[in-house]
Amino acid sequence: MNANQLATTDRAELKKLALELRRLALKIIFQAGSGHPGGSFSAADLMTALFFGGILNHDPSNPKAPTRDRFLLSKGHASGIYYAVLAKAGYISVADLDSYRKINSERFLSGHAHPKTPGVEIASGSLGQGLSVGHGMALGIKLDGYDAKVYVILGDGEIQEGQIWEAAMSADKFKSNNLIAIVDYNKVAQDSVTKELKDLEPLEDKWNSFNWDVHRIDGHDMDAIMKVFQLPLHPEKPRVIVADTIKGKGVSFMEGETAWHGVAPSVEDYEKALKELA
Repeated sequence: MNANQLATTDRAELKKLALELRRLALKIIFQAGSGHPGGSFSAADLMTALFFGGILNHDPSNPKAPTRDRFLLSKGHASGIYYAVLAKAGYISVADLDSYRKINSERFLSGHAHPKTPGVEIASGSLGQGLSVGHGMALGIKLDGYDAKVYVILGDGEIQEGQIWEAAMSADKFKSNNLIAIVDYNKVAQDSVTKELKDLEPLEDKWNSFNWDVHRIDGHDMDAIMKVFQLPLHPEKPRVIVADTIKGKGVSFMEGETAWHGVAPSVEDYEKALKELA
């Protein structure tokens, strides 16, 4: 079954699918013995809505179609959820996931996503570059005369980098209204809470000052997610969606915990997490 067949706007079905994708991401991280469950789980609802809510114009049977919408996971370490989505959508098989983070993976399922994997647009080994690349794609799409959009999921840690804000200025200058940035604002970084590293607040005001079309939502409320994704594009401004999320969402002992940024669960924790994600 491909992504178009799976597409639904039913919120209950999308919530159910997001849980399934979390379980799948957890499984491959557990099997690999490494990965990033915290940031994968915080982004799961957003990515579910994009890929399976009829938002993203994409076709797994033709992943390079010039008319496609582009999706960039700038916070590329959340590859566990990305590969789970790609498998469910039909870009790769569920069996391919067994090679996650393994040397000589046939589908190149590395820790950070790579464009050799069907459905992946860019490599994301160095954080902070996704918005710049996304803006370049948005400009190119307009030059080619297509109506496609570019969606970029950013981590709140990586938006502390200057390149993000250079891209934000450029997108405003060129009126790239087909660029949609989504901040997975889970407020927990690799080794500390984001606020203690560099306080991003007032985050909406910052994006407003760069002349973006700014929206803030609960990034785990499927109704709010779908409503903001379904909004028509702004006539001139690029859009940013600040999605308040919870790192490790769905597993009580992972939620909001720095320790679960980049570590695989033990057998005991894996079994506990699966029960909570049922």
